[in-house]
Amino acid sequence: MNLEESVQMQARFIERRRRTRLSDFPWWILAVGLLAAAVAVLISTDPDFNQAFVIIRAGLGVTVTTSLAAFALALVLGLIAGLGLISANPVYRNAATIYVEIVRGIPMLVLIFFIALVMIPGAVGGINVLGELLVSRGMTAAGTPLAGLDISQVDMNFRAVLALAVTYGAFLAEVFRAGIQSVPGGQMEAARAQGMTYRQAMRFVILPQAVRNILPALGNDFISMIKDSSLVSVLAVRDITQIARLYAGRSFKFEEAFTILAVMYLTITLVLSIVMKRFEQRMRRHEHA
Repeated sequence: MNLEESVQMQARFIERRRRTRLSDFPWWILAVGLLAAAVAVLISTDPDFNQAFVIIRAGLGVTVTTSLAAFALALVLGLIAGLGLISANPVYRNAATIYVEIVRGIPMLVLIFFIALVMIPGAVGGINVLGELLVSRGMTAAGTPLAGLDISQVDMNFRAVLALAVTYGAFLAEVFRAGIQSVPGGQMEAARAQGMTYRQAMRFVILPQAVRNILPALGNDFISMIKDSSLVSVLAVRDITQIARLYAGRSFKFEEAFTILAVMYLTITLVLSIVMKRFEQRMRRHEHA
């Protein structure tokens, strides 16, 4: 190979690398960033957009705290139900299966209404009955507060958190089940051979590996919950969706209100998606190290 051919091969190699870099560039992030920048310019220059942004952003804290609290509770419910789905105990397994199938078979909006306006009031009624029973048995100190509990004392934010948690708990149950079953069966056998009980092996050997495998899926589900938290606005929870609806209905500035609302959700989910992608890349690097 002469010098001229060597130079040509090197030039072609450099050109292929340049094209690869261009094809791998996250153009979608650039497009979304330009859209967010355009709306930011509108907010800073247009008084109507600026007013809508100032009013709607007041509900951002409620959206974030509701999503975080609901997801934390959903993780607990999902883990319990996920362990139930693979349990050898038929009662536990069937109870978990019933929970998952019922939740998956009902639209999320209907389920939110049912939990917040039917199930929780029913639970409060049951607590009242228990309190009256305790009072009749002479245990007034414990029974009186329970008997006097009123459904109006149960905050709608709490109902929204519980509704989202119950709904997403069923979805996360399947994620945990898949994660546990992705761990090779030999891990459980090795742990039992070392003298561990089933619970110890599950706690110290299986679950740590399963959680590591499903962390990307859990992150994606949290992003989905951020978006689905907009549904709790039907319960008059003052999140950004509810505030945007009220503002648009009062001022008739639908374009400004819902443009700001859409871009706010898009920005939150975009930032979380980028964080999750970075996290997954770091995990892959550690696995190959």
